[in-house]
Amino acid sequence: MADTDGVTLTRYLLSEQAEHPQTEPEFWTLIAQMAYVAKVIARETRRAALVGRLGLVGERNPTGDTQKKLDLFANEATLSAFHRSGLVAAIVSEEMDEPKDTLSGSAARYILCIDPLDGSSNTDTNGSVGTIFGFFRRSCQGRSAGIETELREGTTLAASGYVLYGPSTVFVYTRGRTVTGFTLDHDLGEFLLSHDALQCPPRGQTYSANLGRQREWDAGIQRFVAHLGEHDPATGRPYSLRYSGALVADLHRTLIEGGIYFYPPDASHKDGKLRLLYEGAPLAQIVETAGGRASTGRQRIAEITPTSLHQRVPVVLGSREDVQRYERFAAGQDA
Repeated sequence: MADTDGVTLTRYLLSEQAEHPQTEPEFWTLIAQMAYVAKVIARETRRAALVGRLGLVGERNPTGDTQKKLDLFANEATLSAFHRSGLVAAIVSEEMDEPKDTLSGSAARYILCIDPLDGSSNTDTNGSVGTIFGFFRRSCQGRSAGIETELREGTTLAASGYVLYGPSTVFVYTRGRTVTGFTLDHDLGEFLLSHDALQCPPRGQTYSANLGRQREWDAGIQRFVAHLGEHDPATGRPYSLRYSGALVADLHRTLIEGGIYFYPPDASHKDGKLRLLYEGAPLAQIVETAGGRASTGRQRIAEITPTSLHQRVPVVLGSREDVQRYERFAAGQDA
């Protein structure tokens, strides 16, 4: 669909449904419901400073991160939108220790895994934040012994997406065919098609990484960072550092302009900091569908079988050539 003029998300989904009638009919409602959640969160982030939703709540989520008031709001907005919908059997969230079973959801085909508010440390300074989500197909229907046993590798994702709450609110999703983006027109209250068939350039000129952890990284990764900073116009170096503290914001830039995002293991996070089910795997599906590469530095993220709900993994996302170069350095094959 090349014409993006005035194409609403609803119209786009109806067109996709007509073109792919074999797709489960409730799938399109899943995406529409997720877009509704994005509107609710977007409204609240815009007015958070005016309604007392900035600051901490004094607790930590299951992965050890300090919770902000907006973290809890975004999580509750997600639960409210999906709990009675019958669309998902359960919700796995960064903000909850255990999966949340939904009402009348035992017959649902999907499990929603979500980071309701990525980058929430930015909220008090009016920085960009986001939402990351993935809909996993269940391995069975009806009641199960435990949702944990039904979650499989990222290659089984039915759809993934993210929402970027920045100067504008952008909703991006894929079901493994193309990556499509919509921008929220706040006056109309509608998401309008703005990024059709996103493609990640094969190489970029920026990188995103938390260099405060650099001395704790493996020697190969430290050499990779030094390599990016060298002056070599023939290969587009030096690369510029762009790091916002919000994974969604950094990934969105990388997807559009090319480059690389990476969060390797360090002394505090031996297995990496980011979570597989609701950060690594969904974003890997998006990046790979857009022609990029998604890796731990040593293996494809999409092929990792989850062993726990909040499992952590190293994450390297972005342009195909840049990620391949990272992998060579990680393996000690400097290039």
